[in-house]
Amino acid sequence: MSKNVYDILKERGFVKQVTDEEAVKKAFETTKVTAYVGFDPTADSLHVGNSLGLMALAHLQKEGHRPIAIIGDGTGMIGDPSGKTEMRKMLTVEQIKENSEKIKAQINRFLKIDGKVGLAIHNATWLLDLNYVEFLRDIGKHFSVNRMLSAEAYKMRMETGLSFIEFNYQVLQAYDFLRLFKSHNCTMQLGGDDQWGNILAGVDLIRRVEGAEAEGITWPLLTTAGGQKMGKTAAGAIWLDAGKTSPYDFYQFWINVDDQDVKKCLAYYTFLPMTEIKKLAKLEGADIRKAKQVLAYEVTRITHGEEEADRAQKAARTAFGGQAQDLSGMPSSEIQLTRLKKGILAVDIFAEVGLTTSKGEARRLIQQGGAYVNQNKIESIESVINDANLDGSGLMLRAGKKRYHRLVVSD
Repeated sequence: MSKNVYDILKERGFVKQVTDEEAVKKAFETTKVTAYVGFDPTADSLHVGNSLGLMALAHLQKEGHRPIAIIGDGTGMIGDPSGKTEMRKMLTVEQIKENSEKIKAQINRFLKIDGKVGLAIHNATWLLDLNYVEFLRDIGKHFSVNRMLSAEAYKMRMETGLSFIEFNYQVLQAYDFLRLFKSHNCTMQLGGDDQWGNILAGVDLIRRVEGAEAEGITWPLLTTAGGQKMGKTAAGAIWLDAGKTSPYDFYQFWINVDDQDVKKCLAYYTFLPMTEIKKLAKLEGADIRKAKQVLAYEVTRITHGEEEADRAQKAARTAFGGQAQDLSGMPSSEIQLTRLKKGILAVDIFAEVGLTTSKGEARRLIQQGGAYVNQNKIESIESVINDANLDGSGLMLRAGKKRYHRLVVSD
């Protein structure tokens, strides 16, 4: 443990609130800390926002501490009301199981999970077999309804309607912390700032039941310089699953971050030393793109591996620099030559390949002068794309300045 990991997390911006800063620093200095972050399987992939938790745990592991990634297939049965204005959609048991397995594979890309230096644990293991009345007697008695209702997450939902099932979420998450404390000597929980109330509930439960101290750290809820939630685009979330967000589109997301967000993203989403990050952040004007290229490559490499990062980088250079390099990393799809010869409305093909979310959006894109085929602007919503547009064995579609899709012709 060469450096106090708390100082590393704080310097990189991961610390928003902390239960007891001196106690946390001392723990990291004097012991091998076991800490956890929870990931509920509400979708079949984690997204860029979730990867903050994975990066925080990875920093801990790099400094010799032990991370636990909790896969919330138990708490996922209910759904966390934190940060939500309405109740989450209830998933089936089968959906939760499928989502959990996919998420577990993504966690393994960031952490060494071997049961010793790092663990991934399903909280369904203990939550699904609870005896309700015994749980109320043993655990529920430690919770004050008045205190729970004062939590920001619940106060927000009281205005729109808080279900009884969601009201139980904080109790279950606190119980997770207690179970991990007792079985794995886990003394610390980390999470986004919307989890502060839930983390405090766990700390308090451990104190009441075990007479012991535990700690919690939250990181800020990330927004862009424009005030939007980090990792959200007009097309939706930026997923860690390559089937939902291709490595090329993932790479492009980071290339296109606002100049003001480059330093913050480098600190959160890469392992580059802060000395190097500060140098990159000083670049201005056209040179800031060099920093964005470093950011995009590093985050794509961590998330998808070096080979995919190389492919995405080469495809981006080809698209934006006109170089005759590998295009295999670019989002692409096949189209039958016979279909192309008949002609396809540009509006239809842009929506079909996902460059726009609908034909209506495709029409607006064309009318605003933002739709291209092989670098040629599409002038009319009545324009047809056919085999006359072919450039070699395919053609390139572009939406705006940044988003590309390659159509490869097959017989």
